[in-house]
Amino acid sequence: MTDRLPHEKGFHVSWDQLHRDSRALAWRLDGQGPDDGAWRGLVAITRGGMAPAMIVARELDIRLVDTVSVKSYHHQAQGRAEVLKAPDSALMGGDGEGILIVDDLVDSGKTLELVRQIYPRAHFATVYAKPKGRDQVDTFITEVSQDTWIFFPWDMALQYVEPYRGKD
Repeated sequence: MTDRLPHEKGFHVSWDQLHRDSRALAWRLDGQGPDDGAWRGLVAITRGGMAPAMIVARELDIRLVDTVSVKSYHHQAQGRAEVLKAPDSALMGGDGEGILIVDDLVDSGKTLELVRQIYPRAHFATVYAKPKGRDQVDTFITEVSQDTWIFFPWDMALQYVEPYRGKD
């Protein structure tokens, strides 16, 4: 069947799954920082990267945490990425060396590409990755196909959903 809407090929992520996958990301990053294996700080890409970043920061005992706000989606369509709020320049040290930048997903790679241009020596980590954006991320946990829409727990509500084929 090729007439599916983007949301019909979905990967549904529960809070429990996101927590497990974010912890797995932290374990993969443990000891990988440039300062005797430690990271100088962590920057979450808002908004989706905030939950995984909190979990990674806790697991790796990173206390210096900031955000970079990037907008690249307009409703469910991707647009031009733009930085709305940059992290503290003293933390970033100019090029981001020793900083771990965390997001929930790399899709087309536009968001990470923009942030990487500003902080080329930072380490970019995402929980999930799609093929078009994989080159922009240094570490990730799970790859999904480009045509899969990921449903994150903060985007979901508990409600009845019609069956894929017909009515009950």
